[in-house]
Amino acid sequence: MNLRVRHRAAAWAFLALFALSQALLWYACYGNGAKTLIGDEQGYQNTALAILAGGPWMPSSIWPPLQPLLLAALYALFGPHAWVAQIAQSLLLIGCAALMRGLWRDLGGSVAAANWGAALFLLSPQIAGFAFWLWPEIPHLFLLLAALRLLAAARRSPARGWIAAAAAGACVGLALLAKSLLAAFWPAFLLIFVRRTRPRLAWRNALGFVLALGVVTAPALLHGWRSYGTPMIADSSIYNLWVGLTDRARSDYVADMGGVELPAFLASGATPQERNAVYLRKVKDYVAEHGVVTVALAQIERQYFRLFSAKTLLVSQLPGPACAGHLSVYHSPPWLTRVLALLNDASHALILIGAAIGLACWRRKFHMLHLVVALLLGYQLALFGLIHVKARFLLPMLPFLCALCGEVLARVLAPRRDDGALALSMPRLGLGMLLAALLLLLAFAGPALDGLCTG
Repeated sequence: MNLRVRHRAAAWAFLALFALSQALLWYACYGNGAKTLIGDEQGYQNTALAILAGGPWMPSSIWPPLQPLLLAALYALFGPHAWVAQIAQSLLLIGCAALMRGLWRDLGGSVAAANWGAALFLLSPQIAGFAFWLWPEIPHLFLLLAALRLLAAARRSPARGWIAAAAAGACVGLALLAKSLLAAFWPAFLLIFVRRTRPRLAWRNALGFVLALGVVTAPALLHGWRSYGTPMIADSSIYNLWVGLTDRARSDYVADMGGVELPAFLASGATPQERNAVYLRKVKDYVAEHGVVTVALAQIERQYFRLFSAKTLLVSQLPGPACAGHLSVYHSPPWLTRVLALLNDASHALILIGAAIGLACWRRKFHMLHLVVALLLGYQLALFGLIHVKARFLLPMLPFLCALCGEVLARVLAPRRDDGALALSMPRLGLGMLLAALLLLLAFAGPALDGLCTG
């Protein structure tokens, strides 16, 4: 079988698997009645419908406005049906895979690895499931990956890259309007405009990036200034810090403090500043009472179990015992529940193992785009060591984990086509296996350590 025939067969196999996985997810969502909206999903839905009815476009100081605005726009065009948003987000999911494939090539990864990574991303049910939920994770991820690709393009052409830089700034601005994740990180993107030769800064490109970001976020910032006396989009940072300190379980939706604490937080003050002041004092008192070392150890013992948990948002919503954190908002039959849970666990474990080995064995030359991506991942790991964290917060890291796993799969399945991206020496492989074991422990040991459903 020649190379072209193998590639064509692989493409058709992927399309068949993708169609099958999508069919399973759609059937789970609607086959025995539509999945019930939960938590913030219902909030975004209600806000979108209120906007359509003439309500304010930015009614909350906690949740950024982009997701309800996007939902309202889709509903205005095609009707107020959840499936409209799900189709749109499914298209964005495919766009995310295409962007991560190109970004991995920008980072020096092989074509085969980029293809494997994109395939893993699209076929993993815990990732593809995000397109069926009304949280802003998929639009946010699409904008983040688009910004990184555009920044890579701007760096390749420092003299004429201002258009790409401005487009990247607009994407980051929209990402800030979708989620607050990048609020403290976005200035680090300016590192991409630092050069080795003089002038040291591609200042036109950097200026285009900042101006575009400012233009996109200006209406929301102005709204915050007029409403609360400070230029803000949304701020739940201190609330999330408090909940992150007081969470107790290593899995989502087990004695979860988020929904319990939110009414008290909203009632604690008339403005975001007042609420933050009240809860910052609670955080300081908590740390003073328990001690910095004790609090830090408690965070380490809990937060990363929650972040890397194999009980993903998909599994949490499937039918199952409430004592283990199952919400049972899907009405899937037992056979489908078992199939989705098995595929979830298998793909989650594969991605973590492959990413651990790929990271340990990676040997491409490190350049500025690598630094920005590494800082972005490190920033998220540090942030999620403190604030309220759920398994869905791993999504912005998953494209890179899938791509690293793709490098390992490409090397193992086609060893003759080694492009030198990985150095499979014994020390590196040993380090990779240790990291894989740690990630698997974090992924699967949490419920057992918490003694869930043991009475």
